[in-house]
Order: sequence, then C-alpha cells, then structure tokens
Amino acid sequence: MKKTHALLLSLVLLPGWLVGQDKQNPQTNPLVFTHVTVIDATGAPAQSDMTVIVTGDRITEISRTEKISIPKDAQVVDAGGKFLIPGLWDMHVHTWYQKVAFLPLFIANGVTGVRDVHAPLDHFEQIKQWRQEIASGKLLGPRIFTSGPLVDGPKPQHASFVVTSPAGGREVVDALKRRGADFVKVYDWLSRDSYYAVIDEAKKQGLPYTGHVPYSVSAAEASDIGQHIEHLKGVLLACSTDEARFQKQLAEGSWSPDDTDLLDTYSEEKAAALFARFVKNGTWHTPTLVITWKNLKAYAMDDADFNARIKYIPRGMTWPVPREAQYGGVRVNPSRDEWDPKSFFRTREELENTKRRFEKYLQIVGGMHRMGVQFMTGTDTGAKAYLIPGFSLHDELVLLVQAGLTPLEALQAATRNPAKYLGLSDSLGTVEKGKIADLVLLEANPLEQIRNTQRIAAVVVGGKFISKASLQEMLANIEAAADKGK
Repeated sequence: MKKTHALLLSLVLLPGWLVGQDKQNPQTNPLVFTHVTVIDATGAPAQSDMTVIVTGDRITEISRTEKISIPKDAQVVDAGGKFLIPGLWDMHVHTWYQKVAFLPLFIANGVTGVRDVHAPLDHFEQIKQWRQEIASGKLLGPRIFTSGPLVDGPKPQHASFVVTSPAGGREVVDALKRRGADFVKVYDWLSRDSYYAVIDEAKKQGLPYTGHVPYSVSAAEASDIGQHIEHLKGVLLACSTDEARFQKQLAEGSWSPDDTDLLDTYSEEKAAALFARFVKNGTWHTPTLVITWKNLKAYAMDDADFNARIKYIPRGMTWPVPREAQYGGVRVNPSRDEWDPKSFFRTREELENTKRRFEKYLQIVGGMHRMGVQFMTGTDTGAKAYLIPGFSLHDELVLLVQAGLTPLEALQAATRNPAKYLGLSDSLGTVEKGKIADLVLLEANPLEQIRNTQRIAAVVVGGKFISKASLQEMLANIEAAADKGK
C-alpha cells in the first residue's frame, strides 16, 4: 500500500507534466476565453458570445466579445459553442482511506474544492501539508476544508475523538481549533449533554458544526441549535408518527433505524413542519443521494459507469463496506478485484426496502427544496467502493435534478452554495469579475441537460489552464499507476 501511495502521490506533485503542452505552471500570461457562453451560477440567465479574461489567479474582465480588447501576450482559447461554469465542489468527501491520494481525480472532473468531513489525526496533518503545497503551486489539487477527526461518543464506528462527558467535549473542540480544523463534525453516539457542550464550545471557538444527527437528539433539535446535516440523517425518524418511541429506543441502543418502521410511519404533516423549521433555522443539508443510488445500481449489475471508473482505483486497495454487507457483525473489506456488488444485500426484502428508502429520499429532497431548504452537493467518496472521486459528484447533480431541482439549482448546489456556506462568496462560487478563476469549460449546455457537466473541455484551477488533452493524459497516468498499485 505504501507503494500505491507513492505512485499516486507522484501524480499530484510537481504538476508541470499534468498541463503538458499548455505550460501553465504557473500561468504567466493572461488567459482569455472568447465567444463563450457564461453560466455564472448567480441565477442570471446564460450570457452568450462573451469573452472572459483571467490575469494571474483572478477573473479580470467579462464582456461581450465585440466590446473587449484582448491583451497581446494572452493565451487565447476560442470557446465558441462551449459553456463556462464555476469550479465544482464536493462537500462530503474522505481523502484519508488508506492514505491514497485521490486529488487528481477531482481536478480531472472539474471539482476544484472539497470538504473533507473526517480525517484521522495522521491524515489530518497530511491534509494540512497538501493545502500548503496547493497554495504554493507545488501540488495540483482542489481547495480542501477539513474537520479533522470526527467527534463521537463511547461507541465509535471510526477512528475519532471519543467524548464521554461535556467537559471532554469542550476539550476536544479546543484541541480541534488549535490543530487547525475548519469545522467540527459530530457523530452518532454523542450523549445529549456532551453534544450540547460540543456545539456550545464550537460556537465559542467560531467553528461551524455539521455531521450526523446523534441518536440522543432529534433532527429538529439539531436544526434549532444550528447544526448542518449530512446524509439526511435523522430526517426520516423526525417525520415518523412514532418518533418519540423510536428516538427513545435508539438512544438506549435497543433499536436501530429500520427502513420499514420509518417508511410505514412517515407523516407528510410532520415532514412539512420539519422542513419549515429547517428553512427558519437556515439548516444546510448535504443529501448524498448517490450513496443509496449506487448501492441499487451495483446490485442490479447495471452500473456501467462504475465498471469504467474502477480502473482509476489501485489494485489491492480495500474499502470499508456498507452496513448492508456486514455478515454476522464481521466486516468484509474487498479489494478492487474482489468487489462483489451482490454482497450489498442479504435478502430480497432488504433490497426492496432500500429501493423504497431511495424513492422517499428523492421525495424528501424535493419537498425540502420546494419549501426553500438549502442544499450542497456531496458524495461520501473515499469511504465507499462504488463512489469514485470526482466522477460521483456529477452523479449527485443528476440525482438532485431527479429530485426536483432545476439544472441551474443543482449547479448552484455545487458552486455558489458551497462558497456561501464557507463564507467565500467574495472570492469563489460564481463566474464574476474579481473572483478567483476556478472554472470548468463544458462542451454542451448543463442548463439543458445536467449530465453535460461531465463533458469537460478544460479546467482552470486558480488561473492555471488544463486542456482536455492534458486532462485525458492525467487520467491515463492515474489509470497506469492504479493498475500497478498492488
């Protein structure tokens, strides 16, 4: 595995070869896109036949092509018939698993920013090193925001800070702040008093907080205290007519969430009240619909995308498997060559319940959206075998549209909204003069078909231009390294 790590890390360090003939490391001359259609993600209509000038790492001019003067020393890209959007964000990733560097796959897919929502201490330090190297231009990769280790209670499922008392919770938040965490991620088994202490200390320390809704509190209570929610955790439970009974059993550890129980007791009235609460509290959600969808696609042996993408994952690398594939409490860790999609579900009933849950998730996201709940794109990539960095973000965009968002709204969930959430709207998230030039050039209009975000013609990262040919070369080298990574 150390050999695999070295092979892939070589792909992201010293990125001059990645941009190949473009020789844009660093970008010294102005970069100009002419005759391009700009989809700025502000909500404004697409603007056709525009010229966009990038100087250094910033967008310095945007105007109609016939009204703008192009600098004589500029690198000019004729983008007629193409579409320029902001760089995409995946707001729920894990870069740590077995310390394999996935950074090139994000960039190759136009994902110029990520939020890493769990990094054990050793990888937390690695991420901070990566960020320094990205900022200096030594490393080509996305902007990374990280929580460091997640904060859990006495029954942790992952390597995490274990909190057994309110005082211990405050100490953990203080330690995360001192270590440079950007936010705090709370998890399943925090006790009620410890949870409230962690949140209170995070507020005092000026750290945002997100995560699972712990079993000791409800989704409504988490929203009221200002927590942002991952994976729609706790939402089905909060919409159940038997919420109080299930919540008590869950906190006691005598019951685990069961699809049938929750789906059979789902209340539209309770759901509407909960969604209104989310809107009132400004609760952000990262639904990660792609997790359940990919489970079902893999089981049906109908996942051609996965079969095409698995080549970018090193041979011999193993993943933790989802709960559906835990046999008698024994966790099976398959490698790339051993992965059996049929292991996702033990029974036909389990499969059918998962189908019902996925359809309900789509309904929930649609209902939230209609009421004004705020969404961001996220995938959980790096933690599941069937979620491939970068690629899966485009799948999530498709699913958000399927749930009821317009293509523009889905695009905003991957661009404008993450910047707003992170407090970076002044510099990122939209295509506007003065913003940092994290951009994706597309060959077709994503507002007509959201799948067109996958038709990437070029990526710009901090003003550095990477052509389609160079992106393809990048992927070819990643594939070659992955094939040797035993």
